[in-house]
Amino acid sequence: MRIVVLGGTGQVGRMVVEKLERRAQAVVVAAPASGVDARTGQGLDAALEFADAVIDVTNAPDVSGAAAREFFETTTQRLLEAEERAGVKHHVVLSIVGADHAGEDGYFAAKGVQENLVRSGPIAHSILRSTQFYDFARKIAEWNTAHDTVHLPPKPVQPVAASDVAEALVDLAMGDPLGGAVDFGGPEQMALPEFVRRVLRVDHDPRYVVEDEDTTTLGFNISGDLLLPRSPLRLASTTLDAWVHEEGRRLVAGLR
Repeated sequence: MRIVVLGGTGQVGRMVVEKLERRAQAVVVAAPASGVDARTGQGLDAALEFADAVIDVTNAPDVSGAAAREFFETTTQRLLEAEERAGVKHHVVLSIVGADHAGEDGYFAAKGVQENLVRSGPIAHSILRSTQFYDFARKIAEWNTAHDTVHLPPKPVQPVAASDVAEALVDLAMGDPLGGAVDFGGPEQMALPEFVRRVLRVDHDPRYVVEDEDTTTLGFNISGDLLLPRSPLRLASTTLDAWVHEEGRRLVAGLR
Protein backbone atom coordinates (compact mmCIF):
# COMPACT_ATOMS: atom_id res chain seq x y z
CA MET A 1 0.00 0.00 0.00
CA ARG A 2 0.96 3.62 -0.48
CA ILE A 3 -0.05 5.62 2.62
CA VAL A 4 0.30 9.36 3.12
CA VAL A 5 0.82 10.54 6.71
CA LEU A 6 -0.35 14.13 7.04
CA GLY A 7 1.49 15.59 10.02
CA GLY A 8 4.12 12.91 9.67
CA THR A 9 6.81 14.92 11.46
CA GLY A 10 4.84 15.38 14.70
CA GLN A 11 4.85 13.24 17.83
CA VAL A 12 2.34 10.64 16.65
CA GLY A 13 3.14 11.13 12.97
CA ARG A 14 6.76 10.04 13.40
CA MET A 15 5.62 6.89 15.20
CA VAL A 16 3.05 6.13 12.48
CA VAL A 17 5.70 6.52 9.77
CA GLU A 18 8.10 4.22 11.62
CA LYS A 19 5.45 1.53 12.13
CA LEU A 20 4.39 1.66 8.47
CA GLU A 21 7.99 1.32 7.35
CA ARG A 22 8.42 -1.69 9.63
CA ARG A 23 5.47 -3.27 7.84
CA ALA A 24 7.18 -2.57 4.49
CA GLN A 25 4.54 -0.11 3.31
CA ALA A 26 5.25 2.80 0.96
CA VAL A 27 5.04 5.95 3.09
CA VAL A 28 4.81 9.60 2.11
CA VAL A 29 5.52 12.08 4.91
CA ALA A 30 3.33 15.13 4.29
CA ALA A 31 4.21 18.14 6.42
CA PRO A 32 5.40 21.72 5.94
CA ALA A 33 8.99 20.50 6.24
CA SER A 34 8.43 18.32 3.16
CA GLY A 35 6.66 21.06 1.21
CA VAL A 36 3.08 20.08 2.04
CA ASP A 37 0.77 22.58 3.72
CA ALA A 38 -2.79 21.35 4.08
CA ARG A 39 -3.92 24.76 5.28
CA THR A 40 -3.10 26.38 1.94
CA GLY A 41 -3.25 23.25 -0.18
CA GLN A 42 0.38 23.62 -1.22
CA GLY A 43 1.89 20.28 -2.26
CA LEU A 44 -1.22 18.22 -1.46
CA ASP A 45 -1.97 16.98 -4.97
CA ALA A 46 1.61 15.83 -5.52
CA ALA A 47 1.79 14.11 -2.12
CA LEU A 48 -1.47 12.22 -2.67
CA GLU A 49 -0.63 10.90 -6.13
CA PHE A 50 -1.18 7.12 -6.28
CA ALA A 51 -2.08 7.03 -2.54
CA ASP A 52 -4.33 4.24 -1.27
CA ALA A 53 -4.96 5.78 2.16
CA VAL A 54 -4.28 8.92 4.17
CA ILE A 55 -3.67 9.10 7.92
CA ASP A 56 -4.34 12.61 9.24
CA VAL A 57 -2.56 13.31 12.53
CA THR A 58 -2.21 17.06 12.09
CA ASN A 59 -2.61 19.28 15.13
CA ALA A 60 -3.69 22.91 15.31
CA PRO A 61 -0.81 25.25 16.19
CA ASP A 62 -3.21 27.24 18.38
CA VAL A 63 -5.41 25.05 20.60
CA SER A 64 -7.86 27.82 21.53
CA GLY A 65 -11.37 26.96 20.37
CA ALA A 66 -11.90 29.43 17.52
CA ALA A 67 -8.41 29.09 16.07
CA ALA A 68 -8.44 25.29 16.28
CA ARG A 69 -11.86 25.16 14.63
CA GLU A 70 -10.66 27.33 11.73
CA PHE A 71 -7.56 25.16 11.32
CA PHE A 72 -9.42 21.85 11.23
CA GLU A 73 -12.19 23.17 8.98
CA THR A 74 -9.72 24.53 6.43
CA THR A 75 -7.24 21.66 6.39
CA THR A 76 -9.87 18.91 6.38
CA GLN A 77 -11.87 20.43 3.55
CA ARG A 78 -8.74 20.92 1.42
CA LEU A 79 -7.51 17.44 2.21
CA LEU A 80 -10.78 15.70 1.36
CA GLU A 81 -11.04 17.60 -1.92
CA ALA A 82 -7.48 16.62 -2.83
CA GLU A 83 -8.13 13.00 -1.87
CA GLU A 84 -11.16 12.89 -4.15
CA ARG A 85 -9.11 14.25 -7.06
CA ALA A 86 -6.39 11.66 -6.39
CA GLY A 87 -8.79 8.72 -6.00
CA VAL A 88 -7.82 7.96 -2.38
CA LYS A 89 -9.94 5.12 -1.00
CA HIS A 90 -9.54 5.49 2.77
CA HIS A 91 -9.24 8.53 5.06
CA VAL A 92 -8.10 7.83 8.63
CA VAL A 93 -8.13 10.64 11.19
CA LEU A 94 -7.01 10.89 14.81
CA SER A 95 -9.57 12.55 17.08
CA ILE A 96 -10.20 12.78 20.83
CA VAL A 97 -12.57 10.84 23.08
CA GLY A 98 -15.44 13.20 23.90
CA ALA A 99 -15.15 15.27 20.72
CA ASP A 100 -18.61 14.20 19.60
CA HIS A 101 -20.24 15.40 22.86
CA ALA A 102 -18.20 18.51 23.66
CA GLY A 103 -20.74 21.20 22.76
CA GLU A 104 -19.81 24.30 20.80
CA ASP A 105 -16.60 25.63 22.34
CA GLY A 106 -13.01 24.62 22.91
CA TYR A 107 -10.51 22.27 21.33
CA PHE A 108 -12.65 19.17 21.85
CA ALA A 109 -15.48 20.82 19.93
CA ALA A 110 -13.07 21.82 17.15
CA LYS A 111 -12.14 18.15 16.74
CA GLY A 112 -15.86 17.38 16.64
CA VAL A 113 -16.19 19.75 13.67
CA GLN A 114 -13.35 17.89 11.97
CA GLU A 115 -15.11 14.58 12.57
CA ASN A 116 -18.35 15.88 11.05
CA LEU A 117 -16.55 17.05 7.92
CA VAL A 118 -14.95 13.62 7.51
CA ARG A 119 -18.27 11.85 8.07
CA SER A 120 -20.05 13.95 5.45
CA GLY A 121 -17.13 13.94 3.00
CA PRO A 122 -16.68 11.92 -0.19
CA ILE A 123 -14.00 9.52 1.07
CA ALA A 124 -14.59 6.26 2.98
CA HIS A 125 -13.26 6.90 6.47
CA SER A 126 -12.20 5.61 9.86
CA ILE A 127 -12.05 7.87 12.94
CA LEU A 128 -9.93 6.90 15.94
CA ARG A 129 -10.89 8.80 19.10
CA SER A 130 -8.04 8.57 21.58
CA THR A 131 -7.89 9.38 25.26
CA GLN A 132 -5.06 11.58 26.57
CA PHE A 133 -1.49 10.37 25.97
CA TYR A 134 0.59 9.45 29.02
CA ASP A 135 3.07 12.24 28.40
CA PHE A 136 0.24 14.78 28.29
CA ALA A 137 0.30 14.66 32.09
CA ARG A 138 3.24 17.07 31.96
CA LYS A 139 1.20 19.62 30.03
CA ILE A 140 -1.73 19.21 32.43
CA ALA A 141 0.62 19.93 35.32
CA GLU A 142 2.07 22.96 33.55
CA TRP A 143 -1.37 24.44 32.93
CA ASN A 144 -2.64 23.85 36.48
CA THR A 145 0.34 24.74 38.70
CA ALA A 146 0.09 27.49 41.29
CA HIS A 147 3.46 28.07 42.98
CA ASP A 148 4.71 24.52 43.71
CA THR A 149 1.32 22.79 43.71
CA VAL A 150 -0.84 21.23 41.00
CA HIS A 151 -4.56 21.36 41.85
CA LEU A 152 -6.68 18.81 40.00
CA PRO A 153 -10.21 17.43 40.46
CA PRO A 154 -10.65 13.66 40.85
CA LYS A 155 -11.98 13.19 37.32
CA PRO A 156 -11.66 9.64 35.97
CA VAL A 157 -9.27 9.25 33.03
CA GLN A 158 -8.01 6.33 30.97
CA PRO A 159 -4.78 7.58 29.38
CA VAL A 160 -2.90 5.73 26.66
CA ALA A 161 0.60 5.37 25.22
CA ALA A 162 1.09 7.42 22.04
CA SER A 163 2.89 4.46 20.45
CA ASP A 164 -0.22 2.30 20.91
CA VAL A 165 -2.31 5.01 19.24
CA ALA A 166 0.09 5.05 16.30
CA GLU A 167 -0.18 1.26 15.98
CA ALA A 168 -3.98 1.47 16.02
CA LEU A 169 -3.96 4.11 13.27
CA VAL A 170 -1.77 1.89 11.10
CA ASP A 171 -4.08 -1.09 11.69
CA LEU A 172 -7.06 1.00 10.61
CA ALA A 173 -5.35 2.35 7.50
CA MET A 174 -4.38 -1.14 6.35
CA GLY A 175 -7.88 -2.50 6.87
CA ASP A 176 -11.33 -1.78 5.47
CA PRO A 177 -12.85 1.64 6.34
CA LEU A 178 -15.00 1.62 9.46
CA GLY A 179 -17.43 4.17 8.07
CA GLY A 180 -17.55 5.67 11.56
CA ALA A 181 -15.59 6.11 14.77
CA VAL A 182 -14.07 3.92 17.46
CA ASP A 183 -12.87 5.06 20.89
CA PHE A 184 -9.38 4.04 21.98
CA GLY A 185 -7.96 4.16 25.50
CA GLY A 186 -5.39 2.66 27.80
CA PRO A 187 -5.94 -0.54 29.79
CA GLU A 188 -6.52 1.21 33.16
CA GLN A 189 -8.81 3.84 34.62
CA MET A 190 -7.46 6.16 37.30
CA ALA A 191 -8.13 9.54 38.88
CA LEU A 192 -6.61 12.54 37.14
CA PRO A 193 -4.41 13.55 40.13
CA GLU A 194 -2.98 10.01 40.39
CA PHE A 195 -2.19 10.00 36.68
CA VAL A 196 -0.31 13.30 36.79
CA ARG A 197 1.45 12.42 40.06
CA ARG A 198 2.85 9.16 38.67
CA VAL A 199 4.23 10.84 35.55
CA LEU A 200 5.81 13.72 37.48
CA ARG A 201 7.45 11.23 39.83
CA VAL A 202 9.48 9.65 37.01
CA ASP A 203 10.70 13.14 36.08
CA HIS A 204 11.78 13.73 39.70
CA ASP A 205 9.49 16.75 39.57
CA PRO A 206 9.18 18.24 43.09
CA ARG A 207 5.70 19.71 42.63
CA TYR A 208 2.86 18.53 44.86
CA VAL A 209 -0.26 17.16 43.17
CA VAL A 210 -3.37 17.89 45.23
CA GLU A 211 -6.86 16.52 44.71
CA ASP A 212 -9.25 19.48 44.72
CA GLU A 213 -12.96 18.91 44.10
CA ASP A 214 -13.64 22.62 43.60
CA THR A 215 -10.89 23.53 41.14
CA THR A 216 -11.54 24.30 37.49
CA THR A 217 -9.10 22.35 35.36
CA LEU A 218 -7.41 24.18 32.52
CA GLY A 219 -7.05 22.02 29.43
CA PHE A 220 -10.24 20.00 29.88
CA ASN A 221 -13.33 21.91 28.83
CA ILE A 222 -15.72 18.95 29.03
CA SER A 223 -17.14 17.04 31.98
CA GLY A 224 -15.24 14.15 33.49
CA ASP A 225 -17.66 11.45 32.36
CA LEU A 226 -16.90 12.29 28.73
CA LEU A 227 -13.15 11.71 29.15
CA LEU A 228 -13.55 7.93 29.27
CA PRO A 229 -13.80 5.80 26.11
CA ARG A 230 -17.22 4.45 25.25
CA SER A 231 -18.50 1.66 23.05
CA PRO A 232 -17.51 0.85 20.38
CA LEU A 233 -14.02 0.90 21.87
CA ARG A 234 -10.64 -0.73 21.66
CA LEU A 235 -8.11 -0.90 24.49
CA ALA A 236 -4.35 -0.55 24.24
CA SER A 237 -1.95 -2.91 25.98
CA THR A 238 0.73 -0.60 27.45
CA THR A 239 0.09 0.16 31.12
CA LEU A 240 1.14 3.39 32.79
CA ASP A 241 3.67 1.46 34.88
CA ALA A 242 5.26 0.02 31.73
CA TRP A 243 5.38 3.44 30.11
CA VAL A 244 6.83 5.06 33.24
CA HIS A 245 9.50 2.34 33.41
CA GLU A 246 10.50 3.03 29.80
CA GLU A 247 10.53 6.81 30.42
CA GLY A 248 12.81 6.26 33.40
CA ARG A 249 15.16 4.13 31.32
CA ARG A 250 15.27 6.79 28.61
CA LEU A 251 15.94 9.51 31.19
CA VAL A 252 18.89 7.57 32.63
CA ALA A 253 20.22 6.93 29.10
CA GLY A 254 19.97 10.62 28.25
CA LEU A 255 17.40 10.03 25.49
CA ARG A 256 15.01 12.66 26.83
